[in-house]
Parts: sequence; C-alpha cells; structure tokens
Amino acid sequence: MDINQVKSSIVEDKGAINFPKISKGINLENVSFAYEKEETIHDITFSIPFGKTTALVGRSGSGKTTITKLIDRLYDLDNGSIKFDRLDIKKIKLRSLRENIAIVSQDTYIVDGTIKDNIIYGKQGASEEDIWQAAEMADIADFIHQQTKGMNTLVGERGVKLSGGQKQRISIARALLKDAPIVILDEATASLDNESEKNIQHALKALMKNRTSLVIAHRLSTIYNADQIIVMSQGRIVEKGKHEQLLKQNGSYARLYNAQFK
Repeated sequence: MDINQVKSSIVEDKGAINFPKISKGINLENVSFAYEKEETIHDITFSIPFGKTTALVGRSGSGKTTITKLIDRLYDLDNGSIKFDRLDIKKIKLRSLRENIAIVSQDTYIVDGTIKDNIIYGKQGASEEDIWQAAEMADIADFIHQQTKGMNTLVGERGVKLSGGQKQRISIARALLKDAPIVILDEATASLDNESEKNIQHALKALMKNRTSLVIAHRLSTIYNADQIIVMSQGRIVEKGKHEQLLKQNGSYARLYNAQFK
C-alpha cells in the first residue's frame, strides 16, 4: 500500500477549536489505554498543575512515555478523559494542540542541515534575534560562535558531527524558540554521561521556567525539586508526593532512590 494512502487513526472533531489559554492545568481522569490489545495504562487519575513541574518516575515499561503520547494525542485513549482546564483534548485542533506542547526527548530528532535549520524546525520564520536568544538560553551559543560558519554549520545526517550534549542543547534551543506553554521532557538526559547532564541542567531549568512541565526521569537526581512526583508501576499510579514525603513513606519511590544512591 502507498504510504500516502494510509489514514491516521487520530481523527480531528469537525467542531474542534484552537488550544485555549489555560490557567489551571492538565487533568487526566480515569485514563486507560491498550497498545495492540494489551492494556498499558490502567485507570489513572492525576493533574498537572499550571506553571508547576510534575515528574513521572518508575521502572522501564511502567507507562510513563505512553502518557506523554496521550497528552500530545499521538494516541487516543480508550477510556477516561484528558482535559486542558475544562476543554477535552478531542475538542482541540491537532495542529494547535501540538504547537502548544514542546517536547525534548532522549532520542533527539536532528535534520540533515544546518544548526539554524534544526533550531527553527519548530518555528519557521523566527527572527535572527530570537534564534540567538534561544541558543544563549540553551547554552549552545558559544559552540556556534566557535564554528567558522556559525549558524550555517552543517550537522550531518542525524547530527553525526555533534556530540550528544550538543544535540540535546540544540533540541532545547528549538523548544525555547517554540515558546510553548507546556513542556515535556522525556528522559531528556538519559543518553548523556553524568558530567554532560550536569552541564545541561541550566538549559533545562531555563526551558521549564514559568511553564507547565511534565518530566520523565530515570535519574532521580534530576527531579528532587519537582512540585509533584508521581510514581508508576505496570501502568498504574502507586504513589504521589514530593521527594522528601515519598522517601519517608519508604515505598516504591524510596526503593528506586536507594537503588541509585546506596
């Protein structure tokens, strides 16, 4: 079959509207989802408060990334609802929804072009001033200035001419330039060594500042200060709270923490 004849299973409602200006946050209520008939998310309910940082933690396969794909509507949930303030996700135009969500993931998408091509990928037509401002905030500007061709430096297929940290900084600059009100970090530093991760934390903090953020992190050192930590296991929420509270409970989060630091 010609790939152009394949229709998306995600269908936009005829009466869909643009993404609203939210003030309360994102609410997931009784959400369930099955992938290829195997249920991976089981009746979960939680809120992502506006302007705050929510962290999702849990072992591999617990459903964390699936939740981000449901929020970006790459998948449609089977039961329950996802609402932005009071507006159901299915009532929002797909393009408008995704324009308002910036994602930085472990698998950084780099196009075979210039550094500038990659930074403006999410916001074509951005001004030179805005592009450089995003690069400064992402701590990649000094590297760009060191290149003979600056922003016009070719990065190679899949960014082969860049280090892992440089690719992540470009991805963060792209998200900053997009200036979306919602930010999702999906294991954004998982592929970096500890030193590179420390160096990139400043850029991530700049990205999350004053934004509604959802952070998936395997390294618990990156989410100590999250406003809310949600612990998942086998597609279910097993604990909620702040770092210190969860340690005192001596449950799933404490076991994950102790496994990494003791």
